[in-house]
Amino acid sequence: MDTLSYKTVSANKASVTKEWVHVDAEGQTLGRLASNVAKLLRGKHKPDFTPHVDCGDNVVITNAEKINLTGKKWDSKEYIRHTGYPGGQRSLTASELFNKAPERLIEKAVKGMLPKNKLGADLFRNLKVYAGSEHEQEAQKPKTINLNDLR
Repeated sequence: MDTLSYKTVSANKASVTKEWVHVDAEGQTLGRLASNVAKLLRGKHKPDFTPHVDCGDNVVITNAEKINLTGKKWDSKEYIRHTGYPGGQRSLTASELFNKAPERLIEKAVKGMLPKNKLGADLFRNLKVYAGSEHEQEAQKPKTINLNDLR
């Protein structure tokens, strides 16, 4: 006989319900937007959250060109990469990266807030970022949410 009156529910790939969510980045601060989107991607807002399973939602972000950075971050925040050759360290400021590709600014911020393993790489594939207000995921009928209402 089962003596426990409750069970710990552990989600798996078959039992997870993934939704499509649309987020408008207009007027949002980069870090606050990225942390909320990382929560949505990870699935931490769901009651059946399981740390080792992709139980988050698919997120579509539009208006990446209308994102805000506070203070002097446009000029002082640097994104550093390395070519792999000696002396090959390259850097871009936030404004240079924004002028080149505004969606990459959000992608880098969100990716830094996801786990650094295979699960994090899978979760990052559930993120779509677009510079303008149009996106290619209309067929999935994403539900638009306001990040200011999330807690």
